[in-house]
Amino acid sequence: MTLDGFIRVKYRVNEEKVEVLREILSELGIDCARTIEERVDLQFDALKNLHDNLRDDELFIKLVIANSLVSYQLTAKGERWWWEFSRYFSENLPGESISEAYSRFLPDSRTNRRLVAGKVKRLDRAEPFLDSLSLDHLRDYYFNGMERLRDELAKTLGSKRSAKTIVFAVKMFGYAGRIAFGEFVPYPMAVEIPGDVRINAYTKRFTNEPPVSFWGRIAEETGIPPLHIDSILWPVLGGNDEVLRRLKEYCTKWEDVLRLASL
Repeated sequence: MTLDGFIRVKYRVNEEKVEVLREILSELGIDCARTIEERVDLQFDALKNLHDNLRDDELFIKLVIANSLVSYQLTAKGERWWWEFSRYFSENLPGESISEAYSRFLPDSRTNRRLVAGKVKRLDRAEPFLDSLSLDHLRDYYFNGMERLRDELAKTLGSKRSAKTIVFAVKMFGYAGRIAFGEFVPYPMAVEIPGDVRINAYTKRFTNEPPVSFWGRIAEETGIPPLHIDSILWPVLGGNDEVLRRLKEYCTKWEDVLRLASL
């Protein structure tokens, strides 16, 4: 038996469930993911609020990337954290140093006050890279290579390219790019799904294969990039009443989205 054959047989897979998963996702498609991202996700609203208040596309995008890199070990739901971030920097410009701004912001944060020193140090490491980027650089990353941004962030921070905060930063960069540049660009198929607790638990309903490789294969089979799959799964796994209300209001295929919860 080849090595590939050995790897395939060592994972448990519920083929019946996986087939239903493929059918539902294929029916929903990227258009459904985009609707959820732009009309349902409260984090998208938070970014629009910050953009409207800052009136500085370059600073806006850099702040979004920076905030993504410290979006872990939260003390509240992610939606609350991103709105706190939006309101804070709408009223408190970071000045010359984003990391110094976070050294003032995080200790008094209500939603992200764990591991403050480590998060500020992380931004210290990222700041020279962010400082080197002009708005033209950011536009080029958005239209021609979000995976290159992933690779540069991973190299800068000494992280794996598939690390949760790295790929999440690409996702939020995509949101920021849509808002700043006024055009929708699908996420690259090469950028992995964020392997957070909810995705890891949901993946176990189908297989014991590592989530990143499982969802990467599902992405190829359905034609929906992993970060967009993440968006479709998010209302199902999040348990937020306002999100579910918005899903039913804005997404015509909301019943198919909720079917994913029963798999």
